[in-house]
Amino acid sequence: MTQERSRARWHAPQIPHAAGFWLIAVSFLTLMSFTTVPTPLYPLYQQRDHFADSMITVIFAAYGVGVLAGLLLAGHISDQLGRRRMIVVSAVLSVIAALLFISSASVPMLLLARFINGFGIGTLTAAATAHLTELHDVGYPKRDNRFAATVATVVNTGGLALGPLVAGLLTEWLPHPLTLPFVIYAVALTIVTVAVLTVPETAQPAERWTYRPQRVRVDAAHRREFGTAALGALAAFSVFGVSTSLAATFTRAILDNPSRLVAGSIAFGVLGGSAVAQVLCVRMSVTQRLRLACGLMTVGLVMMAISAPTASLALFAGGGVAAGAGSGLVFQAAIQTAARLAVPEHRAETIAGMFVAAYIGITVPVVAVGIALTATGNPVAVLVVFSGLVLVTVLIAIAAMLRDVRRRA
Repeated sequence: MTQERSRARWHAPQIPHAAGFWLIAVSFLTLMSFTTVPTPLYPLYQQRDHFADSMITVIFAAYGVGVLAGLLLAGHISDQLGRRRMIVVSAVLSVIAALLFISSASVPMLLLARFINGFGIGTLTAAATAHLTELHDVGYPKRDNRFAATVATVVNTGGLALGPLVAGLLTEWLPHPLTLPFVIYAVALTIVTVAVLTVPETAQPAERWTYRPQRVRVDAAHRREFGTAALGALAAFSVFGVSTSLAATFTRAILDNPSRLVAGSIAFGVLGGSAVAQVLCVRMSVTQRLRLACGLMTVGLVMMAISAPTASLALFAGGGVAAGAGSGLVFQAAIQTAARLAVPEHRAETIAGMFVAAYIGITVPVVAVGIALTATGNPVAVLVVFSGLVLVTVLIAIAAMLRDVRRRA
């Protein structure tokens, strides 16, 4: 009887599901924005600690490895332990990471902070996406559930976009650039932790549960379709990864512009373009969005490649916005594919699998670019080659995704 009352208290809604949907969306946005706060600050860490460009990508890769570890070890367990509980865990881990950034005085501390932050995001993404879907189904029963998937991807990439802009604004003219943004976020993340506790739980916690690492639950008949969408997510996130890790490096080395606000604004443009495109194109069919994404990414990546030898800030920034917008549409289609293929009792597992592919894209290419920068010392050639490889990969993925849409129709 006591256990039943305890479960009832845990599941008892404290605010309506519709209000909970928007509170989780704002919390998701805040947590994601924190992950990209260091984007314009890497040159300051580099100046303080005297490390090469490749170390920037190692520090960023610590975040990517943390995300993958979180996805594989904890991204799925909200199906058994509850969505709200895992979102709170992620928020607490982000607060710990913020405190580590505030006290960071060495590269190992930066690596640890980025890894913990990444692990928290790996715990968050599938749980928050599933929670938004389920809160939306109850709070807005007459609305198409594609809206929830759109909100989830918009706040994901929109949050990533806000971080560099906020950090650039806070650190361009204000003192203590390596601590002030993290103090502000430590407070904001603490508020998020408390706020999430007021949201209704939507997953029934298991009475008996044996832990096992992540498995991607996809019906055998749909695995090829899932794999195609995962390749698209990987290519899309590689654009986000390079923008959020090396924007400051490229603006300084290629464009001879050391401004943290400029670097943060370019990263904001890439990721913000992604979020805006998803909102503006929400009523388009999947086919229309993928075709538009193909055009945007082709134009954007070609502009970025041309900006390198011409040292054009306008081309670099404009190409980044176009490529980001196209990447957002591809990622949106990939997440919607995962949500459609998932069975309700394993929704977080399937969505986590798609995020695993995405964060491989945000990690491996970034490390490869960093190694290439250190080995060649030629950022122009590296940016041109990177743009070409991503373009080829994303065109292959979009063509396969369009083929799947036609087959399903």
